[in-house]
Amino acid sequence: MKGMMSYDLMETIRNTNEWMGASARAMASYPIWGLAPHPMFKALSAWGRVTERSFARMVIKPDWGIRSITGDDGRDHLVSVETLIDKPFGGLIHFKVTGREPMARRILLVAPMSGHYATLLRSTVASLLPDADVYVTDWHNARDIPVSEGKFDIEDYTLYLVEFMKFLGPDINVIAVCQPAPLTLAATAYLAEEEPEAQPRTLTLIGGPIDPDAAATEVTDFGRRVTMGQLEHMVIQRVGFKYKGAGRLVYPGLMQLASFISMNADKHSKAFSDKIMAEAKGEGSEHDHHNRFYDEYLSVMDMTAEFYLSTVERIFKGLEIAQNKFTINGKTVDIGKITTVAVKTVEGANDDISAPGQCVAALDLCTGVPDAMKAQHLEPGAGHYGIFAGGSWRTNIRPLVLDFIDTHAGGVKPFRKGRSKVTPIRAN
Repeated sequence: MKGMMSYDLMETIRNTNEWMGASARAMASYPIWGLAPHPMFKALSAWGRVTERSFARMVIKPDWGIRSITGDDGRDHLVSVETLIDKPFGGLIHFKVTGREPMARRILLVAPMSGHYATLLRSTVASLLPDADVYVTDWHNARDIPVSEGKFDIEDYTLYLVEFMKFLGPDINVIAVCQPAPLTLAATAYLAEEEPEAQPRTLTLIGGPIDPDAAATEVTDFGRRVTMGQLEHMVIQRVGFKYKGAGRLVYPGLMQLASFISMNADKHSKAFSDKIMAEAKGEGSEHDHHNRFYDEYLSVMDMTAEFYLSTVERIFKGLEIAQNKFTINGKTVDIGKITTVAVKTVEGANDDISAPGQCVAALDLCTGVPDAMKAQHLEPGAGHYGIFAGGSWRTNIRPLVLDFIDTHAGGVKPFRKGRSKVTPIRAN
């Protein structure tokens, strides 16, 4: 079967490296070597610990790890994650803050489906929770979804977003990070035509490829260099026998991870060398910066083949969003139909994945939105990760996004039956 043997081969290699790390750690840690102390044993043990942990993380879904926040009342409030909608390929989750009144700001974070879990936005969520009720799209790992559940492409993804927005109601503020930015724009336009009263109040697009041709990067160049046939032949595999999705065609997370690492191979190599040396010297710790970053970075998920291929073909090659030609079930979605949603774009000056110019293109597409309801921000010196989770986000971008939400919140929109009442935010 196409790709199943190569999928299992990748998993075998990962498993073998994990086993080799565990074996080296255990062997070099025997007390007997204390009788003949030699730095080789400490180095081997350190290499084993780092290797075992790294390869084990690749098949583990990280935990959100947000236990509590401090409220305006000065008390710690426990945080729990509740699932509001659970569908085969993804769900909608809510971070429930115990003992806190419903917040005026309600934010839906649209997480990327690009190889990592939604927990990549952990620090983004943690930074927003003190000031807003936060909801997140939680996409599922394709290797765990049975073939019987059918396909999932970018049209299905967009309709999932439409359903989530309708469920949350019109007083929601949407923030889309990276890959889902063009599809979130399309979902908002779909609602503008099909169910205008369900549109969100504001839409913030962060580092997304609205127009990939606006500024070339290694990602967009790769999309232009290869044909769809070549791409399918090179990267699409079938899930192996170990998982529930056995037989499903996917773009494997391990392959995406290899691609991520190759883009900054020297940087990652130095990071692991430094970590092994620190462990050998006894200076490593469980929750140091290296472990916190790579526990998340190395945890990858598979994407359905149809989602990955349709993203490349229609968003990057066909430029369907950039040229306002995107269709759902054969019907064109006109971005110009958006008229009442305030739109903001955020870009990083040093973003090497979605370069400046790609995301701000959304503002030109929103021809029906008044200029007074549009905003853009280019963060100096910021890379891709920094504009939604790093220092640039916490220091500069987050306050700007919250101010944008407050400015364009407008009056009270109707509350749906059964949803908690929130205090309206008035525009200044």
